[in-house]
Amino acid sequence: MNARGKFSYALLLAGTLFSAAPCNAAQTAETVDARISRLEQELAELKALVKATPPTATTASTTALAVKAPTAEPPISSGAGAKVQLYGFVRFDASYDTNPISSGNYALWALPHPNRNSDGEWNLTAGATRIGVNLSGPDTESMKLSGNIEMDFLTAIGTENNTSPRLRHGFLKAYWPASDFSILAGQTWDIVSSQIPFVDDVALLWDAGNIGSRHPQLRVTKGFATGNDGRLELAVAASRTIGEKSAFQADTGKDAVMPTIQGRIAFSEPMIVKSQPATIAVSGHYGQEEWDTSAAGNFKTLDSWSCNLEVTMPLSEKILLAGEYFTGSNLDDFLGGIGQGVNSAVTTDPRDIRSHGGWAGLKYNVNPVTAISFGAGVDDPNDNDLASSARSLNQTVFANIINKITPNLIIGIQLSEWKTEYKNDPASNAFRAQSSLTYKF
Repeated sequence: MNARGKFSYALLLAGTLFSAAPCNAAQTAETVDARISRLEQELAELKALVKATPPTATTASTTALAVKAPTAEPPISSGAGAKVQLYGFVRFDASYDTNPISSGNYALWALPHPNRNSDGEWNLTAGATRIGVNLSGPDTESMKLSGNIEMDFLTAIGTENNTSPRLRHGFLKAYWPASDFSILAGQTWDIVSSQIPFVDDVALLWDAGNIGSRHPQLRVTKGFATGNDGRLELAVAASRTIGEKSAFQADTGKDAVMPTIQGRIAFSEPMIVKSQPATIAVSGHYGQEEWDTSAAGNFKTLDSWSCNLEVTMPLSEKILLAGEYFTGSNLDDFLGGIGQGVNSAVTTDPRDIRSHGGWAGLKYNVNPVTAISFGAGVDDPNDNDLASSARSLNQTVFANIINKITPNLIIGIQLSEWKTEYKNDPASNAFRAQSSLTYKF
């Protein structure tokens, strides 16, 4: 990266520390499981109070209204006694890029376009359509059991109009509310860099400043209540290492002698906005890949690691700032390093690629149905670790507006600009206009 590029990157990274917004609202100090347990207890108390209160006379009009009121549908239960809740959405995405962007249906980086000033392309897809099932119970007096199965159709298998479903989530969770302790087993989000940028693109700024994906894992989480409505959470997981295909093996991660270890410490407490806690978290991971350097079984062990900082800061009831910073090595499995983990140009001497970056954004809830956000992301691999023509810098800025036409029908419009530099080759630029229409159920 030249001096001008380094200066631009420094400005962008500085901006990263002062503006950011995940698509989720700020996390609350109370966990979801703890909240459910508390609400169930309050509901039981209300039922007991209603039974103990003597009936009062009702007017003819209120009786008529009571007759006309719809009754709640009974919950669906499985044969094993677990409650089953179906959810999902149908989503259609349409985008136009002034130059090709990988991977078309979602944005990762600007593809090289030598000897061409402009080569616009359209992409239309319904592959982000999602369907899932939430499972809960049966519980015991001390433990709550839950699970989730979720899939979508954004895969590289099959043709564009004949995609294959992919598993996003498939896990079970046992939670003990009294001790705020849980065990999770299955595939779900990584615990490193756990925030999600508020972008209307299913790629979520991956390979452009946001790292972390989904892996099969065994996770334990422990929460601690602190003063002033605060909460400290510790999480540790052992997850599957997904490596690369080398000249002598199909998966360098599977050949490693250990799984990837992930960890996260997060503290949440209301600061500026009393009803919305601010959160600061540090996280990281360590794993290995075993790269065979010959058919005789000689190999080289390469490390994969990251250190990450997360910040969420509500500034008012309507304005949220947040962001993440990462640094690490061999991060392609976690969607860092612009999708480059190992430089294997020399078969007998592969080496890991170091990288750092982050993302930032600002979200403003104009009203209960409309939100506006903007931000930026950058991923900067170490040029000394790259082969010629490899991606050496990837950065983007974005702005979008999301509007709920109804609670179930949502429209999104996003504009973004992308710049991707290549070692010893010309940089690529692209402007992307994107829209989405989503029907939630």
